[in-house]
Amino acid sequence: MKSAKVNFKTLDLNLLRVFDEIMLERNLTRAAERLSLSQPAVSNALKRLRDSLGDELVKRNGAGVEPTPLAIILWPQVRNALDQLKLALNPIAFNAQATEKEFVLAMSDATAMALMPELIKRLQTQAPRVAIRIVPLATRDPRKLLADGHADMALGHFPAVQEDMTLRKQSGLSDAFSRQRLYRSDYVCILRADHPLAQQTAITLDQYCQAHHVLVSLSGRPYGFIDQALSAIDRSRQVTLTVNQFYTALKIVEASDLLTVSARHFLATAHTALNVKMLDLPFQVPPVQVDVVWHQNMGDEEAHQWLREQLLEVAQEVFE
Repeated sequence: MKSAKVNFKTLDLNLLRVFDEIMLERNLTRAAERLSLSQPAVSNALKRLRDSLGDELVKRNGAGVEPTPLAIILWPQVRNALDQLKLALNPIAFNAQATEKEFVLAMSDATAMALMPELIKRLQTQAPRVAIRIVPLATRDPRKLLADGHADMALGHFPAVQEDMTLRKQSGLSDAFSRQRLYRSDYVCILRADHPLAQQTAITLDQYCQAHHVLVSLSGRPYGFIDQALSAIDRSRQVTLTVNQFYTALKIVEASDLLTVSARHFLATAHTALNVKMLDLPFQVPPVQVDVVWHQNMGDEEAHQWLREQLLEVAQEVFE
């Protein structure tokens, strides 16, 4: 379609809300669900907006849709205008003390152990009617989980998501997701305190590769980032057991000759209950960065913003 001059006086502004949801979801069915409309109604609204703007706006791409260049340029301005209107119509500040709300957070046991004790202390005094429900995090890319509404936020180490979102931002592309860094840590080797190798101040690469290991895999795959790092230097290790919880791995290590890898901060959190020791890894591994990621459908709600602020403050207290 050729670009047309828009008659703002006759433009139905409700169509912009539909456009915003389509851009967020990149799927007409999900956009319809968010708007409590039928899919034909959303399709009709999209057609009317296309006719008004003289542009296709989105094109089919597999099961979803892909925005046109004009839609990419237009969306941030539409979203900002809708946010300003929402703020003007809802000027009452968020009241944590009076809010009755359940937040669903996806995270691993290591992240929960690090953050939840202090967060719950805060909620008991600042927001006594707020409830937290933690659901398992079984992926390093939680965006579908968030887009489908199965969680309000996901907390964890998401390097591929971080890279993709950074590239989109640098390329000027719109994104339905946002993220914020909570804390950073490094990975260490964990072994039981009376393990033969624990008497050393350092473990060699040969000793590490010859040992037997417990792999923590959120997805269940018997291959992880440690194996990738070893493969890059033409080495490998023997994974004897794969589990999906960090604390389970530490308990197994405590009672066996197996080794595992964990973030240094997690061992510090759980150390009082475990008879284990940590040693530096004998090869280079990128540090772990724990982010909170959320869908922008949740990003403008004051309650969600308040909880993210609490999470950031807790992380700063725990890891300062």
